[in-house]
Amino acid sequence: MKIMIMTDMEGVAGILNFQDWVFPDGTYYDKGKRLLTEEVNAAVQGFFDGDAKEIVVVDGHGHGGIDPEILDERVQLSRGHEEKAWPWGLDKSFHGLAFVGQHAKAGTPYSHMTHTQCFDYVDLAVNGISIGEYGQLALCAMECGVPTILACGEEALAKEAEALTPGVITVAVKRGLLPDGLDDLDADAYGKAKLSAIHIAPKRARILIRDGARKAVMKLKEKPASFQYPKVKPPYVRTTRFRKTGDTPARSARCEQPDSIIALMNMP
Repeated sequence: MKIMIMTDMEGVAGILNFQDWVFPDGTYYDKGKRLLTEEVNAAVQGFFDGDAKEIVVVDGHGHGGIDPEILDERVQLSRGHEEKAWPWGLDKSFHGLAFVGQHAKAGTPYSHMTHTQCFDYVDLAVNGISIGEYGQLALCAMECGVPTILACGEEALAKEAEALTPGVITVAVKRGLLPDGLDDLDADAYGKAKLSAIHIAPKRARILIRDGARKAVMKLKEKPASFQYPKVKPPYVRTTRFRKTGDTPARSARCEQPDSIIALMNMP
């Protein structure tokens, strides 16, 4: 059984803010990478405990979020993408897709370090379904025929994942404390607006992630049809609303693809 783990930093227990933890010049950036890598190792252990045979870990954080030296030696690490970014190397050879360290989409109330790709997004939708970074790859996995089996990150992301991909096993490791309703903020202000959260202890988070991963892979073996996707039919239309960014005013964009969500994600 072959599993892909997509990773990000902002949804990890103990990652407290952007400035100090997820940017290379941040005071605790190296510690942040360690916290993410240890959560990934916990998921890897759970998957192998459940009899997975091959795991590919994708470093999906913009500046890099995985510390290769402490990554579980049984996995392969992928960084960067092929000619087309999406779906980050996922194909029909995989049996399941998992997420570790994922954050909720822009506009989500009671989420932490909230954004979609960048701080300038207000909303991203495909055929009217609002999605974030989780949904972008999950819908690509749907097209590949690969179920999304595990979503680890903040509580708001867990709820987002359960709504978009019913049946997915979720693990929540922190909880945002502030509402949203901040569509009128510019990108810079929005990036600073959602930094309050309650975290569980990182060691406890790893136990929960390990157990969740084992549960997910066992469920995949025993009840693969229990992992579901929304009913989305072509043509595929992507609509995006952007915030004011510097001197660039708020704006909207629309693009359409006749038969492929993956091709839609790769459109500018």
